Amino acid sequence: MTRLSLEEAEARIAALFAAAGTSAANAASVAWALVMAEADGLKGHGLTRVPTYLAMLKSGKIDGQAVPIARRPKPGVLAIDAAHGFAYPAIDLAVSELPELARAQGVVAAPIRRSNHCGAAGLHVERLAEQGLVALLFANTPGAMAPWGGSKPVFGTNPIAFAAPLAGREPVVIDMALSKVARGPIVAARQKGEPIPEGWALDTYGKPTTDPAAAIAGTMVPLGDAKGATLAMMVEILAAALVGTHFAFQASSFIDDKGGPPDTGQLILAIDPASMGGNWFAERMKLLAHAIEDQPGTRLPGTRRLNLRAKARAEGILIPEEILSA
Repeated sequence: MTRLSLEEAEARIAALFAAAGTSAANAASVAWALVMAEADGLKGHGLTRVPTYLAMLKSGKIDGQAVPIARRPKPGVLAIDAAHGFAYPAIDLAVSELPELARAQGVVAAPIRRSNHCGAAGLHVERLAEQGLVALLFANTPGAMAPWGGSKPVFGTNPIAFAAPLAGREPVVIDMALSKVARGPIVAARQKGEPIPEGWALDTYGKPTTDPAAAIAGTMVPLGDAKGATLAMMVEILAAALVGTHFAFQASSFIDDKGGPPDTGQLILAIDPASMGGNWFAERMKLLAHAIEDQPGTRLPGTRRLNLRAKARAEGILIPEEILSA
């Protein structure tokens, strides 16, 4: 294991992707997203993804040279084509342009098509909240969950992320997959040869399993059972049907180099609080945060992640040698 500062880790990871045929701008975008996920303790979306991403580059499943393109079909829509490249440069484009559009239009949407794995979705909406916006991100992912009562994957784990500014403090960030756990920790457990807790996933026969390989071949258990499966359908509609990209059951995997590009989608919504008819938002947020934190044992969503990030900034992160030499 090698301990590196976040800046050193970004440079080393970016160099790996550049050497594998990724453009410098795309390599930097990917490295930032992976290192920040690692720093935030979201290891399933962090550096464990490096070998898989490199394999996907080599097979042509990801185009490392792709340049995302944005167009404006309507004043409040920034439609982005990720061009079968990494999702991160396309999301960066959305984050760079949505604030100005939101302040002009009030509410804006950025559908992103021909995309890929978007990693820790909370990182993306957090950047919009840092610019004063309330933001939502919906992402569909390759098939992982069955409709409630079924046995074949139709929906992905389909994360939803939300962020809102909180005056004088870091934004409130909510980031959750619609399975009981994200698929990333299961991939990480398989790589380490470790079991997973019972209740996370079912095997191909619909039986509970603690074997991560069997879980990946089978289906994930929805968060909240039938309610989670229904929410996953909602995300398929928002991030696939509305965007014009593959449904989960059509998409190739994010975790291997088999098949063509996944062609999944994301939908980002950005809202300017000042456009809602008054200037009450900051005070209302402050009151809500106080009502939550006033109770012993409670905390705002994302507090643990921020603490881990601060620790990583101060101490750096440990990176396995096999990642650095991938």
